[in-house]
Amino acid sequence: MGWWPFKRKSKAFVNEPHIKGSRIWIQDLREVCERCFDDRAEGQKAVLEIRIEWQNAHSEGELVGNLSDGLDRRASKLLEANDAEWNTLLNDEDFWKPGWGSTVEEE
Repeated sequence: MGWWPFKRKSKAFVNEPHIKGSRIWIQDLREVCERCFDDRAEGQKAVLEIRIEWQNAHSEGELVGNLSDGLDRRASKLLEANDAEWNTLLNDEDFWKPGWGSTVEEE
């Protein structure tokens, strides 16, 4: 019977896809690197793997150009790093902030 006053109205289920924001992508990259803080080569392999994930997300339109560029700049720095630079980058809080490297400084 539809007249029962205590019946809950069912709401339509809305299934919207979750799109990662810049902080989430940067956090994921940082976690991957920190898991391999003592093994740079393994960490660089992990960076290459997560780089494929965000390139796929970018090609699907889930990642805007600026965020993709920032992640690529970070990945390039991490992939070019030697052991000392690797540890320095992992401990540099500014490196992990959104917007890092977005402005090109003239020397």
